[in-house]
Amino acid sequence: MPYEAWSPERVAALQAEGRPVMVNFTAAWCVSCQVNDKVAISRQGVADAMAANNVAYLKADWTRKDEVIAAELARHGRAGVPLYLVYGAKGGEPDILPNILTEGTVIKALETAARR
Repeated sequence: MPYEAWSPERVAALQAEGRPVMVNFTAAWCVSCQVNDKVAISRQGVADAMAANNVAYLKADWTRKDEVIAAELARHGRAGVPLYLVYGAKGGEPDILPNILTEGTVIKALETAARR
């Protein structure tokens, strides 16, 4: 699935455009991250929901323990990955998705984000 690299500035710019944003904090060595990607995020239903709701998809790759990513994880009460944030189209703080995802959970979060 196509994505952009995460940065706080990119999230802010997308929110200023009125777009919902999903951020996937992940790492190559994170087994849960890889499973969630395969069973939920990379599914056609999620891709369709992203397109239908004009959702921007960003990835924060923590494979090499980037300090900016670590600070954002800590801001959301996490010491590591996975972390999935979905920002509403009207801005504000994100919804935090569960550590274990299903396709339905992600689709519902994207549809909700488009309305809030």
